[in-house]
Amino acid sequence: MVIPQHIAIIMDGNGRWAKARGLVRTQGHIEGVKRVDEIVHAAAKQGVKVLTLYTFSTENWTRPANEVSMLMQTMVSVLSQKLRSLHENNIRFHLSGRREGAPQTVLQAFDQAVEYTKGNTGLILNIAFNYGGRQEILDAVRDFGSDLLAGRAALKDLDEKSFSRYLYTDGLPDPDLLIRTSGEMRISNFLLWQLSYAEFYFTDKFWPDFTADELDKAIRDFAGRTRRFGDVNAKEEKT
Repeated sequence: MVIPQHIAIIMDGNGRWAKARGLVRTQGHIEGVKRVDEIVHAAAKQGVKVLTLYTFSTENWTRPANEVSMLMQTMVSVLSQKLRSLHENNIRFHLSGRREGAPQTVLQAFDQAVEYTKGNTGLILNIAFNYGGRQEILDAVRDFGSDLLAGRAALKDLDEKSFSRYLYTDGLPDPDLLIRTSGEMRISNFLLWQLSYAEFYFTDKFWPDFTADELDKAIRDFAGRTRRFGDVNAKEEKT
């Protein structure tokens, strides 16, 4: 079976999962954290090389202050608890997103995880935090412009490969498969450049209900598709 080398997931539906059960939204986020641990290990077992999780967008800061505060505390707490397990399972931590405006306590926890796991050679767990696709492209343009003005770059050398080095995901392959939970069918400003040729998989399952079996279902669906990258499939060409 063909396994996607890079899976990106929009983990959506925590709040609605909680509401459907008469619980507060924060309880949905707590339950969603449990799925993260399960999916990370399931992806590694499947042979996935990179798993990108859309953890917190630049737009999420507009949510209620108490919810944002709880999310920040939860991220720091969970990462502290799971860091040793990540390391023991040969998982390498990676961060994609803007550092500006992010709480120092969260950045310190992320930086510690990156440093602690930097020698690992298994699954790369890429956390998209304080992330926005349009902002990423604008930041990349600004950084390239700065290098251009400083003589560190030349306009004639700019192509897709060289531009990609200015993105938050520098060093990572583009996703082969995007998964979004909760029934929503949009990408919500996520990896706008990188998803150009990714396969999309949408499921009605809320994120807290997205188990390892659901991940396997998505991977099997991916394996049954024909990826053409703008070319014509040889079989279709004959018909």
